[in-house]
Amino acid sequence: MATAKKTPAAPAKKAAAAKPAAKKAAPAAKPAAKAAPARKPNAAFMKEMKPSATLAPVVGANPLPRTEVTKKVWDYIKKHNLQDAANRRMINADDKLKAVFGGKAQVSMFEMTKLISDHLS
Repeated sequence: MATAKKTPAAPAKKAAAAKPAAKKAAPAAKPAAKAAPARKPNAAFMKEMKPSATLAPVVGANPLPRTEVTKKVWDYIKKHNLQDAANRRMINADDKLKAVFGGKAQVSMFEMTKLISDHLS
């Protein structure tokens, strides 16, 4: 049996031609028209507040912004290891902090900022 010569089918189109052209590299980033202005601190937080006589033994008697008062209270808490070991959100008050916290032996860190704000004027 004689085999007939196979004739090639129509030539296949190149795969590259079938695909859309590759995307060009992204154009170079344009420099920002204006640099973002430096963030200004909120004036209410930066206003110096005088600590009460009860809070003064913890943070000092000099007027401080609220942000610095909070930092100093946290420094005091960490220095005296007053965070509760089981629940780190709770602060165990020593004698000085108990007076600030209104006699409470333990407060949450969120309640602490509210209680401290009562001692600033």
